[in-house]
Amino acid sequence: MKTKYLHTMIRVHDVEKTADWFKTYLGLEETRRYDNEAGKFTLVFLAPPGQHDAPIELTHNWGSDEEYGHGRAFGHLAYGVENIYETCQKMMDGGIVINRPPRDGRMAFVKTPDGVSVELLQIGDPLPAAEPWASMPNTGSW
Repeated sequence: MKTKYLHTMIRVHDVEKTADWFKTYLGLEETRRYDNEAGKFTLVFLAPPGQHDAPIELTHNWGSDEEYGHGRAFGHLAYGVENIYETCQKMMDGGIVINRPPRDGRMAFVKTPDGVSVELLQIGDPLPAAEPWASMPNTGSW
């Protein structure tokens, strides 16, 4: 049997805000978009440059104010970044809370505008411990 991973879908309340979050802070590219008038939904697919075969799908149901719960069965999305300190600083400068700072120079957690947990992992070896990250406490949950 042959299988192929296609995508991960998350529901969002503001598709433009969330798409911009992924583009601005993680450098993802929009690979395709589908607006369905009859079904009243929009799908936006985003992926890292050169990795368009495994995107994240943002699903926006028009006019819905449904609260999307975050069950314990789903944990987080994970992305490798070239410099975890620079990525976290850019996010903080943009008003994003770093829920789990990269104290070890290797791993951090943040949340999307809709509260989906995202793990950031340093590509390659961990960076040397540095302030303000080394002594920054956790904030909230991830």
